[in-house]
Amino acid sequence: MGSCIICGTSVEGRICDLHEEDAVFEFRGTSPDQLSVGRYYRGSVDGFAEFGVFVDIGDSVTGLLHRSELDRRLDSLDWDSGDEVFVQVKNVRDNGNVDLGWSIRQSEREFRGVLVDDPDVGHSTLLEDEAEETAEQSGNADGDEGSPQSPDASETVEQTGEDESATAEQAADDETSADTETSTETSAGAVSQTGDADRVNGAGSVGQTSDDTEAESVPSSGGAAAVVEADEQDEEAAAEDAEAEPPSVVAVAALDDHVGEDVRLEGEVVGVRQTSGPTVFELQDETGTVDCAAFVEAGVRAYPDVEEGDVARFEGEVRRRRGEIQVETESLTVLEADERDAVEQRLADALDDEARPDAVDPLTDDSTVEALSEDLVEAATHIRKAVLTDRPVIVRHANTADGYLAGSALERATLPLVTDQHRRSDAQYHYFDRRPLEGGVYDMDDATKDTTTMLDNRARHDETLPLFVFVAAGGTRESLDGFELLNVYGAPTVVIDDIDVDGAVTDAVDAVVSPSLADAPDTTATALAANVAAHVNDDVRGDLRHLPAVSVWEGVPESYLDAASEAGYDETAVTQLREAVALEAYYQSYEDKRELITDLVFGDDEDDVGGLAGHVAEQFREKVDEEVSTARANVDVQTVGDSEIAVLDTDAFSHQYEFPPETLLLDELHREMRDAVDAVVGVATDTLYVRTDADVDLHDLSDAVAEAVPEGGVATRSVREGSIRYLAGEQSAVLEATLATLSDDL
Repeated sequence: MGSCIICGTSVEGRICDLHEEDAVFEFRGTSPDQLSVGRYYRGSVDGFAEFGVFVDIGDSVTGLLHRSELDRRLDSLDWDSGDEVFVQVKNVRDNGNVDLGWSIRQSEREFRGVLVDDPDVGHSTLLEDEAEETAEQSGNADGDEGSPQSPDASETVEQTGEDESATAEQAADDETSADTETSTETSAGAVSQTGDADRVNGAGSVGQTSDDTEAESVPSSGGAAAVVEADEQDEEAAAEDAEAEPPSVVAVAALDDHVGEDVRLEGEVVGVRQTSGPTVFELQDETGTVDCAAFVEAGVRAYPDVEEGDVARFEGEVRRRRGEIQVETESLTVLEADERDAVEQRLADALDDEARPDAVDPLTDDSTVEALSEDLVEAATHIRKAVLTDRPVIVRHANTADGYLAGSALERATLPLVTDQHRRSDAQYHYFDRRPLEGGVYDMDDATKDTTTMLDNRARHDETLPLFVFVAAGGTRESLDGFELLNVYGAPTVVIDDIDVDGAVTDAVDAVVSPSLADAPDTTATALAANVAAHVNDDVRGDLRHLPAVSVWEGVPESYLDAASEAGYDETAVTQLREAVALEAYYQSYEDKRELITDLVFGDDEDDVGGLAGHVAEQFREKVDEEVSTARANVDVQTVGDSEIAVLDTDAFSHQYEFPPETLLLDELHREMRDAVDAVVGVATDTLYVRTDADVDLHDLSDAVAEAVPEGGVATRSVREGSIRYLAGEQSAVLEATLATLSDDL
């Protein structure tokens, strides 16, 4: 036995459970499994990675301080390799990986004690330069009247350093959050105390009573009769307990009303941590989470077969320890089969109810949005549920103005919820990400990159697989291979797209929002995503009202313009913002450019002609006008059947790898020439683009051309871009077949 260096309580070692986090430890072990979860350790910076900092704990163990554990941006740390740091051990994995937590105390003097964690000794010891002084103080204290351990006492009573007359139960309340009393031996016998310590244990043993019963003392000289009587009482009590009805299931949120009572809880085990005393299981039901402490002996894992993710039933007494509700576990059963299914369904239903928003009015007068009301709610529910369950949200959107606007709408709505859920400075970067897609197609390259990243995060940091939300992207069959790869691992997916969504895509993902599924009028992906965002977080509704108008290139509905005007954006400001986003979407198109896009979409002052959007829009107009002028002069207008089709060699008459890209250039050219021609066709080395107001199905067009030129390798590249790919050597034959097929459809 020893005494806590802070409060003087009798403990095994040098620190009590209550004050363990007030001390910092110097690790002398050689293996990760010798570390104690929850303790703070002195370490040194070993190196840096994009996801965190590697820290050496002692001479033989290295752990990872993940960026999500920091209270600041990773790049703002002023640490160098070799610097002394202080970290908390959060978890030691079966594979030896050590997860570290941030400590706001970054100097030794900020802790109340410094100890050595030496597995060879078996418990924590004081630093060598303090050992002799402490031993001398302990020797003096042993002779003092009222000291924690008196050699003349007939029995040992655990005390806090502040109140020598405290009862053993009061000392236990201060010593451990799990209310686990330590067994001590005295000259008169052994005092044995368990978590509830409410009954007499036999001759020579004195047990604690519950809070409502005064302690009873059984004389050590009671003789055999006392022993027999006590045994009979125990047997009778056990028989009564066996016949008693099991306690009813109580919700975690209602435990405040059951302090001092035995209860039954059912839910998912979402955390397990081993302290130097009990094992603490974090149980989550549909109403909240609670710590359930199970004690075998100090530092020994209780119920070693129970793991995170198990659905279990806990029975025990509800106690309040240092202001927090805790359950002293008497039994723990992992549920299987029907019992497990019933609890999981109850938890899922409750989560759906919590995450499901009420239907809200459209941001503008919009019949399409009204027709898709249920689909909007379903998509918003998936996003809100992801935030509530600590699942990262990854928004994949086209690298166009419509894609960036739609993605930023969801970002605007989700980030405040993430902040409220996690209360960490970098949570907005860790639990939400936007990743632009080329052409609005989610191909195997993109899917492989996403899958590799999410599996790496799961293996390294135990991160839940993310929710993928595809906006202005993923609606057609060209993305099916990518979706199927995500489905192999069970990553949930949502598609929000304004184009006709293929039935196979609808079957492959968890939720779809598209006008094509409700025979509703056409709109933009931004208009759909902004209304989903309003369901995700109604508090940002006012920030989103101008976005539908910004996303429409021509013929902006009057209701959209009215909503933008009410938000402070006149028609000129709307046009400038659209063009500015289109320009910035092109440059570094694979980056989300979060801060820049936010400044453009939500922060620019529309009344300031020198504002950010106005400045960028001016560059847009200069570059587009120059390219369109060159293209117009080199268009070859061909008469095919009864149709006039303008053909432009984009390789020869546009600047490669400069703004505007072929897609935007052809859009502008088509808007200028639509009164004179029936279609505009752009021809690049191995890609052909089609622009027309006629109802042309690109997949049907591609199939017809492939049949006419079987050796041309013809296939749809991107419906959103209106593009078809082919073999460069068959360009002439493919173009001729395309014009002939297209003229039949015009």
